Amino acid sequence: MYAPERQQEILRLARDGGRVDVVSLAEEFQVTAETIRRDLRALDRAGLVRRVHGGAIPAGRLDFEPDLAERESTAADEKDRIAKAALAELPSEGTLILDAGSTVARLAGDIPLDAALTVVTHSLPIAARLADHPGIQLHLVGGRVRNRTRAAVDAWALRAYGEIRADVVFIAANGFSADHGLTTPDLAEAAVKRAAIRAARRVVLLADSSKHGQEHFARFGELGDVDLLITDSGLSPEDATAIERGGTEVVRA
Repeated sequence: MYAPERQQEILRLARDGGRVDVVSLAEEFQVTAETIRRDLRALDRAGLVRRVHGGAIPAGRLDFEPDLAERESTAADEKDRIAKAALAELPSEGTLILDAGSTVARLAGDIPLDAALTVVTHSLPIAARLADHPGIQLHLVGGRVRNRTRAAVDAWALRAYGEIRADVVFIAANGFSADHGLTTPDLAEAAVKRAAIRAARRVVLLADSSKHGQEHFARFGELGDVDLLITDSGLSPEDATAIERGGTEVVRA
C-alpha cells in the first residue's frame, strides 16, 4: 500500500472512530510506528487530523465525546490500576467528592466495606455503586442529567457544590496537558467540574495516559490546580517530570 492510500484509510478510521492511535495503526498496516507518525504528521499539516498524545483525532472534533459504554471498555487495565492506587488518597473518616468518570467509578467500586466516609457525587452510576455501601453517607447532587455521561449539570449542581467543603475531590478529564490544562467536550460538565474543584481542599486527577496531550472544547482548570495526578506507566518519565515541575505530584500506577 502506498503512503497516500494508507493515509486515506487512516483518515477514514479516525473519522469513523473519533480517534486513532499509533500502535494499533502500525499493527493494522504492518508498518513501523515511525511510519504511522509520518502519516499523521502529513495529515495534520493538511488540516485533516489533529495530533494528540499517542495518536490523532479528526480535525474539528474537539467536541468528540465517547459514550459511557466506550469509556468503560477503553484502557480498562490501566484504569483498574489507577483506581487501586487512588485508594491510598482516601481520607480517614473524611469527606470526598467523586466526579463523573469511568476511572473515578472504578475507585468508587473499590472503596473498602469498612470505610467510614461521606461521599458527594453528581454521577448516577457512581451513586448506584455506593448506594448499598454500609459505611458511606451518600449525597447525590441533582440537576439536569446528561444522557451521554449520566451526570447532573447546570444550576442545581453548581449551587450544591457552592455550599460544601470536602477534604478531597477525585476529578476526571477527557484531556490534560501543561499547555491546555484540564478539558472536556461539554461546557455544562466543565462548569460542574470547576465547581467541584473549588469545593475541595485537595484535588486528585485520575486520568489514563492516553488523555495526556489531548485538548477538548471546554476548559475547566489548569494542570497546576491539581495536587496529585494518578495515571499509568504509559505516561513517560520525562512527561511526568515536566508535569511535576509545574507543582503537581505524579503517580504512575
